[in-house]
Amino acid sequence: GLFGVPELSCPEGFQEAQDKALQESEQLVQKACSTPPGPETVMIFDQLSDSLCRVADLADFVKVAHPDFAFREAAEEACRNIGTVVEKLNTDVELCQSLRRLLADETVLSSLDPETRRVAELFMFDFEISGIHLDEEKRKKAVELNVRILDLCNEFLIGTHIPNKIDKHVLPEHIRYHFTAEGNYLRIAGLHADCPDDLVREAAYKIFLHSNTQQLARLEELLASRNSLAQLVGYDTFAHRALQGTMAKNPETVRLFLEKLSEQLSKRTQKDFEMMTKMKMKLNPHNSMLMPWDHPYYSGVLRAERYNIDPGLYCPFFSLGACMEGLNSLFSQLLGISLYAEQTKRGEIWSEDVRKLAVVHETEGLLGYIYCDFFQRPDKPHQDCHFTVRGGRLKENGEYQLPVVVLMLSLPNSARGAPTLLSPGMMENLFHEMGHAMHSMLGRTQYQHVTGTRCATDFAEVPSILMEYFANDYRVVNQFARHYKTGQSLPKNMVSRLCESKKVCAAADMQLQVFYAVLDQIYHGKHPLKKSTTEILKETQEKVYGLPYVPNTAWQLRFSHLVGYGAKYYSYLMSRAVASMVWKQCFAQNPFDRAMGERYRREMLAHGGGKEPMLMVQGMLQKSPSVEDFVDALVSDLDHDFETFIMDS
Repeated sequence: GLFGVPELSCPEGFQEAQDKALQESEQLVQKACSTPPGPETVMIFDQLSDSLCRVADLADFVKVAHPDFAFREAAEEACRNIGTVVEKLNTDVELCQSLRRLLADETVLSSLDPETRRVAELFMFDFEISGIHLDEEKRKKAVELNVRILDLCNEFLIGTHIPNKIDKHVLPEHIRYHFTAEGNYLRIAGLHADCPDDLVREAAYKIFLHSNTQQLARLEELLASRNSLAQLVGYDTFAHRALQGTMAKNPETVRLFLEKLSEQLSKRTQKDFEMMTKMKMKLNPHNSMLMPWDHPYYSGVLRAERYNIDPGLYCPFFSLGACMEGLNSLFSQLLGISLYAEQTKRGEIWSEDVRKLAVVHETEGLLGYIYCDFFQRPDKPHQDCHFTVRGGRLKENGEYQLPVVVLMLSLPNSARGAPTLLSPGMMENLFHEMGHAMHSMLGRTQYQHVTGTRCATDFAEVPSILMEYFANDYRVVNQFARHYKTGQSLPKNMVSRLCESKKVCAAADMQLQVFYAVLDQIYHGKHPLKKSTTEILKETQEKVYGLPYVPNTAWQLRFSHLVGYGAKYYSYLMSRAVASMVWKQCFAQNPFDRAMGERYRREMLAHGGGKEPMLMVQGMLQKSPSVEDFVDALVSDLDHDFETFIMDS
């Protein structure tokens, strides 16, 4: 069976696994309600969470990645059913009472260890944001809203990817071949951001982002429903509800962070736009005004012109085997951890190119498993991500339930006999995702509710972004980057050039992220919104980003992150700020410092979500960073390294 779960040897097994989980959860609910308040209450709640998550998390992965449609469909159904049960449990008054009794009993509460207490509070928070304190009528309304929001999220997500069609005669003949033809129509499925032809990018931008009434209605209903739910359960806005328990804590801090960052970036962004405009004039003298479809393309052209970083020059040094060796060596030096390939049993994996790795500590032994689903295949989403399939926890019998995760990448399949070669970007992504995996393996909490990456969204990206700093450090890269034919090391100046090239137009790139984050905050802020979502987009784009809004486009309808990161899109920037501070203060001097590696594990990875995120950051940096510190960390990363700059000049 998939992941060694016996029921999942066929799609029908999802029904069986789900029934089993629901039966188990009913018994645990009864047990929770009849147990006197104490640490056991929290343990039962966590078992309850575990029995549902073991099916839901696994199904979450299978529904997007399994090559067999029947499996994907069965997993989708299981996700929905378990989601509905979770919403019902979150409004179960009797179940909540058992937790409330515990939290109200000062004597019992003071005897709990900090992690148990935090987990109890987190479970209580889940009840409260589902409206447990409301009367029956309003509670029912909260459940209905939650279910509706789930549906709207799925519909909106599908809508963000649907291609647009246009009569082929509308486009000039010489650019039609860039798009897929369907009879008399052309299918535009993306922005063609890398295409050298300005006209192709312009057409793709205007057609792919053309407003769509249905998708607009979905977005408006989604934002309004989220707001209604937040207000129903006692928050001013959805953002206030979503940011509870994060590093930022509230929308006011997020707004301050984004405003200060925007201020610090503005001059640099202007310079970047001027450079791109000059480049556009040089290549296209008839039309030199910089438009939104130009930014990704011309920043790439400038990068390539200033630093010769053709991926073809780098790929031979980054074979997949070499990169995995590099990760193994880094983890071994920093954390005393090794990765071992393990044989899989029949039916355990969903595609024969999936590899299973055992993660083993030099003294603590086996910590968990990582399934590597690295290669492209039809119907597999083109996204790099990390899935928790099973969370770690301390079981009732004293054994530890080992965490299981999947790392999904979209690497090209190599030619027969040749190794898989990664571009520098793919290599960095591999390190990034491995950062999440290590967080999952080392966040060995007592409770699966806060295991590994189950932590605040704005903290969750810190371990993965930190790994990017390692991937861009010559001392680390030099340990593994070897030409797959000659064995030659990657020259130091090639690594320096690569790192410096990333700083070209980096201010404008970051400003674009600030714009998306601000937009997300406004959409999830005070309702009713003062204007339509498209008018807000236009206003915010011109004020925060600086490139003109294009009439009749509605980029927000393709903003898929509004689903998973509603009111939290800023998280990536804040996580990057923390990762940058950790790198500079703790690892820049020596990226293999074992004592620092152990401190990093102890202060930041070991707690999963079982400790307040800001306390973990304080423990690592030995000070409490301010919003200004975050901004300075991000902006100082944009400065060029003088030595490389001189060498290359």
